[in-house]
Amino acid sequence: MLQKALVLLLVVASIAGFTSCGTTANHYVYATLPAANQIIAYREDPNSGVLTQIAGSPYTVGDGAVSLALHPSGKFLYAANPGQNENDISLFTIASNGDLTEVFPRTSVAPNGSQPNLLRIDSAGAFLYVANTNSQNISVFSIASSNGALTPVAGPPVFLGATPLNMQLTPSGNFLFVSIPSQTSGTILSFSVNSGVLTLVSGINARGLNLDGLAIDPSGTYLYSANFGSNSISIFKIGTTTSPGALTEVSGSPLTSGYTAPVALILDPKGQFLYVANQGSNNVAAYSINSTTALPNILTTSTTTGAFATETSPSFLVSDPSGKYLYVGNQGSSAGIQAFSVSSGNLTAFSTYGVGNTPSSIVVLGK
Repeated sequence: MLQKALVLLLVVASIAGFTSCGTTANHYVYATLPAANQIIAYREDPNSGVLTQIAGSPYTVGDGAVSLALHPSGKFLYAANPGQNENDISLFTIASNGDLTEVFPRTSVAPNGSQPNLLRIDSAGAFLYVANTNSQNISVFSIASSNGALTPVAGPPVFLGATPLNMQLTPSGNFLFVSIPSQTSGTILSFSVNSGVLTLVSGINARGLNLDGLAIDPSGTYLYSANFGSNSISIFKIGTTTSPGALTEVSGSPLTSGYTAPVALILDPKGQFLYVANQGSNNVAAYSINSTTALPNILTTSTTTGAFATETSPSFLVSDPSGKYLYVGNQGSSAGIQAFSVSSGNLTAFSTYGVGNTPSSIVVLGK
């Protein structure tokens, strides 16, 4: 089985929705290439979505680098290195032209953590959350605003009891959700967050297998999961006053997608559309979101199937800061990054960029 997506969406910049006005601001795209121990970097033309590889790219990173996280300031980039000779986090500074410079030494997750595979940063840029595959726990680091340096938060890592598949923070940073597998179905654990300290709120049986994709709507009201093993999508309401952070599955969930192996999903900046990468069907399905029920409805305004063909094995999705372009990471024989323009929820493919090795995650920086 191909390696599944590790990152769904990490965008640094003000996201104002779908706009058509031109801009001269530079955007930069970074992707991990684990087999080559590299990060490849591109400049994105914000008016066309076209990518141009940055001189000096790809950059060398730690062994098996699989996941990236951008600091909200746009000054720092972090990479998780789970390789046997690493087991650490790389920190890069980002120049005004998008060029990366690594800051040594790398920050180890040992002795309590092993094989860091997922990274998330809160919207304030104060804390980095690291999901460790082998040790089945989460490490937390505080981030120095001056130089991006990482310092472990006091206390032991939070033990999950199973391998973390994905995790997402609410926009407020008050809650963290982690999907883990179980024998009969997947489980999503809810944690409250206070100054980087995680406290378990509850867990919910998601009635789906292999919850590889997680996404939260812009308002922080609903959580969506892509259930790889059961070809379905689950939708949950996030508790507020009565049960803060607890999840309640909405009526009509899970939704059978009709496609094979949904592995990643993403909502547009306004929460009006949902895109799902179906690794087994080689497409991205597009849905409109019912504003009352939060349920996805297949988009039928431009295609009869509601899905848009991709290269083989689409595995992760990311939007550029304007929301005008969607990039799909493909992990099949034509491994690379495929670019789509976005209009009223519809996708139009316009270019594919070969990266030489299978990419595992991608982030977009707007400067």
